[in-house]
Amino acid sequence: MSASIKIALIIGSLRKASINRKFAQYIVSQMPENVTVEEVCIADLPLYNQDYDDTTIDSYERVRQQLTAVDAVLIVTPEHNRTMPAALKNVIDIASRPYKESVWRHKKVALVTASPSNYGGINSGLDVRKSMQMLSAHMMVSPEVYLSQATDSLNEDGSVTERTQKYLQTFIDELVAFAAGTDA
Repeated sequence: MSASIKIALIIGSLRKASINRKFAQYIVSQMPENVTVEEVCIADLPLYNQDYDDTTIDSYERVRQQLTAVDAVLIVTPEHNRTMPAALKNVIDIASRPYKESVWRHKKVALVTASPSNYGGINSGLDVRKSMQMLSAHMMVSPEVYLSQATDSLNEDGSVTERTQKYLQTFIDELVAFAAGTDA
């Protein structure tokens, strides 16, 4: 039997009906039995402020502990105004502080973006990658997933189309290998 793997899931959209949530739920549903995925709630996080570094904020501590306890982090996010959503940037900043206590250092991170636009959230993805590189996270390089015209990747009932399922399966397989440390 394969060793157990723990993955934290961050969904960059706060919308209940987010298409990114639908893709994230599909990805989680296809994980092997030895993989546990726990969503990191980011909707309740106060905006990061360096003045908080010497203060205990329960929601900040919860997020930092969740991210510390996993083998990898999966971020599934839209693009807002050609960059990452504010809520996602906030959790990245929170987990990077206090100074020299970043949970991102050497943390394995994989990324999926989805957008109804033609660009698939690529600008958001590039900005997430830029932030993670600066924080010394270990980003999964391939395959990159930027789902353009993402609403076309969903059936009328909101389920993921068969074509997109096949595309995402390659990503899922690579993510599991990456999280387990068996990627090439």
